Amino acid sequence: MFKILAIDDEQHILDLIKINLNISGYEVETCHDGAEGLAKAKSGNFDAVIIDVMMPKLDGYTVCEQLRGYQNTKETPIILLTAKNALEDKVRGFDVGADDYLIKPFEPQELLVRLKALLRRSKKQVSPDKKITEILSAGDIKLFPDVLKANIKDKEINLTPIEFEILYCLVQHTDQPVKLSTILFEVWGYQGEENPDMLRVHFRHLRQKIEENPKQPKYLLTVMNVGYKLAVEPE
Repeated sequence: MFKILAIDDEQHILDLIKINLNISGYEVETCHDGAEGLAKAKSGNFDAVIIDVMMPKLDGYTVCEQLRGYQNTKETPIILLTAKNALEDKVRGFDVGADDYLIKPFEPQELLVRLKALLRRSKKQVSPDKKITEILSAGDIKLFPDVLKANIKDKEINLTPIEFEILYCLVQHTDQPVKLSTILFEVWGYQGEENPDMLRVHFRHLRQKIEENPKQPKYLLTVMNVGYKLAVEPE
């Protein structure tokens, strides 16, 4: 059973999350402010953390950012809940390490879909009896699925689970434009409204790790009005 921590200063939101996740088979613990939530979450005993942005003592951005600094929680899936829908708020959330976000008010089913997608991706681990040895290559780029790492011209690049999945998706469609909706489905596992802001932030982080000059990318190219493309032989 997956164990989820929900952090929100609104009791009715915590009740909504706990009831619906319990019905779906999740174990849920709750906290009412950021400081309490951070103290509990940093133990690393949770499979995912759901964090409200606007809270007393510590806001959700701070909690998320600090969790990314702990070894136990640096890769724990994090969903931010926010009433703010401005681009700068979304960018800030992903910059501090959030994997996904939901705008309040939200439907419980939408939370479940996104949570399942994050957990499915985060649990792609190597089992003792079935070691993954597959190496995927596309030009200068090599992917190592068993350790979620990439090599660019034999230089090792450490990736977050989401960054790896995005790059993996593009490798499957090398030198072909990939629609935003395709990336959303293959990486997050759900269909819905396209979210260019979310993808833009993740691609910015990927370019900072992969490109020699992120402002003039050679590998991760934007295809206007379509999505993105991985160039095998950069110009």
